[in-house]
Amino acid sequence: MLDSIPLFPGLPGGPELLIVLLIIVLLFGANKLPQLARSSGQAMGEFRRGREEIEEELKKGAEEGEDDDEEDETEAEAEATETEAENKQ
Repeated sequence: MLDSIPLFPGLPGGPELLIVLLIIVLLFGANKLPQLARSSGQAMGEFRRGREEIEEELKKGAEEGEDDDEEDETEAEAEATETEAENKQ
């Protein structure tokens, strides 16, 4: 049979996470951890807001593009009827 290949080999488990957290506390100090968490949370919030703004602009651009296509079609139809009317005369 086929052997499954893990998508994320070597993800840290319980003991590894504890070691990483201990190193973070030693590097930054227990007093700075709340400030570090707060600033990273604010950065993620700003990133999310920026992403949402870009998505809204893309949606508006797509809607405007569809509206422009419809206007182009009606203009083309109007020109065709004008040329037909001129040809009949």
